[in-house]
Amino acid sequence: MKFAYRFSNLYGAVYRQGNLSFSKDGNSVISPVGNRITVFDLKNNTSETLPVSTKKNIACVGLSPDGNLAILVDEDGAAVLVSLITRAVLHHFHFHKPVNSIRFSPDGRKFVVTKENVALMYHAPGKHREFNAFVLDKSYYGPYDETTCIDWTDDSKCFVVGSKDMSTWVFGAERWVNLIYYSLGGHKDVVVGCFFEKDSLDLYTVSQDGKLCVWESDTELDGLVLGRRRRRKPASQQEKGGEEDSEEEEEERDEEDGEPRGEVIRGKAEAPKDRGTVPNVRYKQKSTHFFNKEGEFNNLTAATFHKSTHILVTGFASGVFHLHELPDFNLIHSLSISDQRIATVSMNYSGDWIGFGCSGMGQLLVWEWQSESYIFKQQGHFNNMASLAYSPDGQYVATGGDDGKVKVWNTNSGLCFVTFMEHTSSISHVTFTSSGFVIVSASLDGTVRAYDLHRYRNFRTFTSPRPAQFSCLAVDVSGELVSAGSQDSFEIFLWSMQTGRLLEVLAGHEGPVSSLCFSPVQSVLASASWDRTVQLWDMKDSWQAKETLKLAADCLAVTYRPDGQELAVAALNGEITFWNPHTATQTASVSGRHDLETGRKDTDKVSAKQSAKGKSFSALCYSADGESMLAGGQSKFVCIYNIREQMLLKKFEISCNLSFDAMEEFLDRRKMTEFGSLALVDEGTGDGDGVHLSLPGVRRGDMSSRHFKPEIRVTSLRFSPTGRSWAATTTEGLLVYSLDGTLTFDPYDLDLDVTPASVRRQLRRQEWASAIVLAFRLNEAALIQEVLEAVPHQQITVVGGSLPDVYIEKLLAFVAGSLERSSHLQFYLSWAQSLLLLHGQKLKNRCGALLPTIQSLQKSLQRHFESLSKLCDWNMYTMRYAVALSKQRGLKRRTEEEEEDDEEEDDDGFVEDSSDRMSEVSLGEMVL
Repeated sequence: MKFAYRFSNLYGAVYRQGNLSFSKDGNSVISPVGNRITVFDLKNNTSETLPVSTKKNIACVGLSPDGNLAILVDEDGAAVLVSLITRAVLHHFHFHKPVNSIRFSPDGRKFVVTKENVALMYHAPGKHREFNAFVLDKSYYGPYDETTCIDWTDDSKCFVVGSKDMSTWVFGAERWVNLIYYSLGGHKDVVVGCFFEKDSLDLYTVSQDGKLCVWESDTELDGLVLGRRRRRKPASQQEKGGEEDSEEEEEERDEEDGEPRGEVIRGKAEAPKDRGTVPNVRYKQKSTHFFNKEGEFNNLTAATFHKSTHILVTGFASGVFHLHELPDFNLIHSLSISDQRIATVSMNYSGDWIGFGCSGMGQLLVWEWQSESYIFKQQGHFNNMASLAYSPDGQYVATGGDDGKVKVWNTNSGLCFVTFMEHTSSISHVTFTSSGFVIVSASLDGTVRAYDLHRYRNFRTFTSPRPAQFSCLAVDVSGELVSAGSQDSFEIFLWSMQTGRLLEVLAGHEGPVSSLCFSPVQSVLASASWDRTVQLWDMKDSWQAKETLKLAADCLAVTYRPDGQELAVAALNGEITFWNPHTATQTASVSGRHDLETGRKDTDKVSAKQSAKGKSFSALCYSADGESMLAGGQSKFVCIYNIREQMLLKKFEISCNLSFDAMEEFLDRRKMTEFGSLALVDEGTGDGDGVHLSLPGVRRGDMSSRHFKPEIRVTSLRFSPTGRSWAATTTEGLLVYSLDGTLTFDPYDLDLDVTPASVRRQLRRQEWASAIVLAFRLNEAALIQEVLEAVPHQQITVVGGSLPDVYIEKLLAFVAGSLERSSHLQFYLSWAQSLLLLHGQKLKNRCGALLPTIQSLQKSLQRHFESLSKLCDWNMYTMRYAVALSKQRGLKRRTEEEEEDDEEEDDDGFVEDSSDRMSEVSLGEMVL
């Protein structure tokens, strides 16, 4: 099982850089996150990070019109062709230069890539398997500076390219006689966007200084005349006086002779004699519009245009976006969504949703402009993530970062649903209490805060008598005692969760306290310090240190085994030692110095092998069964060890992104000069106003900020309580690894009679127990599901009681997994109830081995309970409102009838008996 963990998802980051893309149906948005892409399903409110990655951060993404293929291009120009259906890499390609933009043609047959001042048109990969999926068709030269944006006409006949030299170039995708290329000016700044009008050659161009130019063409798309290249025939054929070859024969001969396909003929093309003279396409500037500029740095940074609705969306460096209707330039509305620069803007196919990406804060927003409401609003940690914690049922993950925020993520959807921002400095540690509804966080600002997940508020704040920076945190099993260690006063503080009072200050360490951990079965606190000791504090006996464990190096991390019978300590010398907490004796040790394999930094003067000697593990975590140990530190690897055998089982590479520092093992001699490495050369302040890490109090941005390469490292590790996954907070984000969900054939007790046909034969005979046993012997999930769902509901108790004991645990694990994804909720709940009632005592005797299964079942039940309870409460309140409204209307009608009877009695002198008449209120009136 330990070898089956695979990368599952990425939390903590929703957008880094590059362009956003919507799926063909418009229900999903594809966002580049570092060197990976994440697909956010806006309809089902879920996220999925594809298991493909590039060598560096993704710079641009090209999506095919049918939504089946995506081209990912990183910062160096290395491209990866990915199938969005199978989630597999189909082809690798390198453009050898950084790519600015990429766009498929509407018919999906070609795509254009812009790099430097060249536009390259390639044949798009088809349905057939090819050795070279990217075939260059033509190269287009025109701009004198880097190209910035691309757009195609609706019929894929022409495309337009914007450039940093303030010009816009229109090129023909075919050999048009009257349009080879056309250059447009009129701007005084970088062209940010250029867009064709629907089914027309008319253009809109937008520049960075907030200027919009409307260009009108004198030719329609149907007016483009297809030409052909002519070649001189050999002299022998000319002497023979042969007839002219057809166009197809000429093109075939051109390809056979090896004529360069990327050449563009400048000047007037020769028109065929039988077509007469065709006038060239001309453009004229129809109008010019200017956006309102609010300040000096309010540059236009992103733009997109929806052709069907004629809506132009523009984003600015101040976080403001505008919606205009073209060509009249009517302002629909303007809104500020952030205080950071909007890096990219995109619209879905229907034009209802607008996607915005802000790279400065890592924000991703989807705005529905007609209803003026957010469809999707997420923001990750824009600094390093420091700590993570799983809830007891494994349904939530809490993370703390250097940005001072505590975020809570749903493991089913992968989305953040609450953010706490009370801390004013970096978060050093977060943890859940045993109830699962309280999160406790420690920070370097000198406070420990407790948050309530019912009301989403900070209900406790713990402080020390003297200001201290808390570097670690621990909460006991009961959730009553909260402890935090200080890195400057070398003390441990204890508070009461119920009263918020400071109970005790534990002094005894002679160095900063690096890690704390409560025993899961006893009232014992283990504290690790840089003074090379681990002290065990008894919470029952006046908070005295009852044992002191001495190590050979500074202690960095300490953790208890889930059963509390073993203690693991990571030291600065790279060793992990295991101790018996009752006898204070060392039972085992693992030397992990050679397993880290750290990379070489750009500033290192020694090799990576020598540098690894000074590295160590800083994060430890036991597996759910306590047999294995996860260890991570200043390395791109996470190691998993077998404790009993004291050996390395596997190393997980958390990233292959070369945009991080300390990734490469060897020095790249090509980047070395007499003045040092080229990797240390600063490339400037970046795009827009140059805001990357602004100083405190600076609103517009710090012009002294520069690019930097963060060092790859693992800061925290946690196993899920269900045992099905584990997570790591890294420089890249929160990476989640889970057991492979694909079908794995792992049969047992097989013979020749155990086949799918024999299983279905038992089903036809209505021998349910025998069919379930045979299905579990084959161990195919689809077949097991088919057999279980064929059992009648009234027979579940009988069949569950007749199953052999060896299959009870397997059936319970399968039911727990099926509750996560199946719509037959009551059916599988009946199975779980019957198994627990009939075999509860037998399962209790093996509670240690079955704990992950039981916790997985509890997680599924808790999720369904929360979703159904909200729906039931809403229905109950609606019905109460309808009943109260019907009673009120019935009383009103009765009063009106009584008044009418009184009037008739006064007028006619008699009283009409109305006691038997009742006003009937229809169901529709009740609801209204």
